[in-house]
Amino acid sequence: MSTDMIKAEYIWVDGTKPTAQVRSKTRIISRAEIRNPPVWGFDGSSTNQAEGSSSDCVLKPVEYFRDPLRCCGLSPNEDDSIMVLCEVLNVDMTPHESNERGALVEVYEKHKDKEPWFGLEQEYTFVDLFGNPIGFDYAVQDEDHEAQPQGPYYCGAGAGRAIGREIVEQHLDACIKAGIKISGINAEVMPGQWEFQVGAADPVTVSDHLWVARYLLERVAERHDICISFDSKPADGDWNGAGCHTNFSTKKMRSSLDACERAAVALGERHKMLIENYGEGIEERLTGEHETCSYEEFKYGVSDRGASIRIPWQVAKEDGGYIEDRRPNANCDPYVVTRLITETVCEMAV
Repeated sequence: MSTDMIKAEYIWVDGTKPTAQVRSKTRIISRAEIRNPPVWGFDGSSTNQAEGSSSDCVLKPVEYFRDPLRCCGLSPNEDDSIMVLCEVLNVDMTPHESNERGALVEVYEKHKDKEPWFGLEQEYTFVDLFGNPIGFDYAVQDEDHEAQPQGPYYCGAGAGRAIGREIVEQHLDACIKAGIKISGINAEVMPGQWEFQVGAADPVTVSDHLWVARYLLERVAERHDICISFDSKPADGDWNGAGCHTNFSTKKMRSSLDACERAAVALGERHKMLIENYGEGIEERLTGEHETCSYEEFKYGVSDRGASIRIPWQVAKEDGGYIEDRRPNANCDPYVVTRLITETVCEMAV
């Protein structure tokens, strides 16, 4: 390929319900277009975003990243492959009904002066092609030759505990090379279940970066013939579900415990609406057990992982910081979650 041309992987969120998927396709563009990739299109009838009789949808680039899964860097300051995150538009250039990013941008612009920040904790589970969690086959065994109950896996080390670490490390490296605002990883409570964290950043940036990080996770796991599940309850029984705990603050909250408590109260006043928008299958996960508060009630507390909203102990001690909304599911749309939290707290509290 000519050194004047590069590979651009266009990435977008589709219209699949109840849980959207990430899609992508490749376009060859000129190196001069890296910082301003051209508008493109796709067949929306194949992504649950249009009817076959009027199937065209528009891809509007909103951010680009280095593509760590293809060769990068023909020279120290240039890339030969990028990923292009896009919003989906109708052919009249209005936001498509599946485009949740546009609504988030409007809310963020309205409340930007309050400096909302987010950190997202994305949990996920490794599964086979049939959707069965793979960790249980490789987990440390009990006397009945079954996977030992949850306990040894969270932040664990060693065979049978840290299952899938090779994929996790490859994903972490890919995110760093891409410029994703990834801030950490850890093994989770269930075998074959992990978490990565993105942030802190403003709501639009953190949501964009989470979607691209999800895409990279799918692509890295693909190389190992492993699938990724963001299901809220990937395994029945006495096992933790999978969430996307959402850490949030405004400028006032970062210097006031009272502001943090007022934010928690405001989120509680819209509890039912938020639960309805925090991901499919939330009732299966928020049972009041396995470090959750029941979806039927709302409470907040300092250092309480059984609360809907946890205020970290450091925040109480230092009189300011952030709060953690423990309700969002792993399969939530971060554009929706960050929009609703920003809107709720900035309009009702701080």
